[in-house]
Amino acid sequence: MNAAQPAAHVAAFFEPDSATFSYVVRDPGSQHCAIVDPVLNFDYASGSLSHENANEIADYVRRNQLTVDWIIETHVHADHLSAASYLKEQVGGRLGIGEHVVTVQEVFAGVYNEGESFPRDGSQFDHLFKDQESYQIGELQCRALHTPGHTPACMTHVLGDAAFVGDTLFMPDMGTARADFPGGDASQLWDSIQKILALPENTRLYMCHDYPGDSRELEYESSISEQRENNIHLGLEQTREGYVAMREARDKTLDMPHLILPSLQVNIRAGHLPAADSNGKVFLRIPVNAFS
Repeated sequence: MNAAQPAAHVAAFFEPDSATFSYVVRDPGSQHCAIVDPVLNFDYASGSLSHENANEIADYVRRNQLTVDWIIETHVHADHLSAASYLKEQVGGRLGIGEHVVTVQEVFAGVYNEGESFPRDGSQFDHLFKDQESYQIGELQCRALHTPGHTPACMTHVLGDAAFVGDTLFMPDMGTARADFPGGDASQLWDSIQKILALPENTRLYMCHDYPGDSRELEYESSISEQRENNIHLGLEQTREGYVAMREARDKTLDMPHLILPSLQVNIRAGHLPAADSNGKVFLRIPVNAFS
């Protein structure tokens, strides 16, 4: 990617229960687009699934007569259920995730005691992105970067002049991702952040989450310079050793995400629910002491 990249058109959609931003990213020269990190609405207390957020995205695509080339997952999310497969049925597109999803599938197939019938090869997705892989949305030039640390399968997708960083970075006053999930690594996360911050200076950075509370309005777009200079976990004086020590100490104080157990068993299936039981009902499994 270089400074001549055209400005991708980005529309953001916010799901408040998980504080997640999803995006529709359009090639400025055509009606081709990608959907990034769509959310399936889930009420844990009642076990109810619904599609308000995904339908808002689908309506936007139809209203603007867009052609969906890709539905992209930046990683296997632990804080919301994915609506990727639902949106594929509604508006089309190839469903893609990083190739290291197979590592995440192997780990969590064990957590949920999935049988041999559960594929651990990423075949639930249409495409597994490799590091530095180039692809297109219409004529918009795109590139996938492997940015592990939060999870082994995290990817940053650079779509024209816009980079979608998943959970690797938050807004500067919110810091950076945790690295204590299975397969996470604070040292890898530091390296991945440096890879992102080495992108061209004019790259727009789009977050997957924001948690401002009452301190300010929601934000989802940042810049290379803002992150490099003002991110509370980075800053100009931060070192790898200092970052790793900070990240590991901070992670020990964090609770698990509210939806981690229901979400992961759906998201390793590319947003599909487990098969129905003998009574025709679908069940999500909650393994006891899975992260104790």
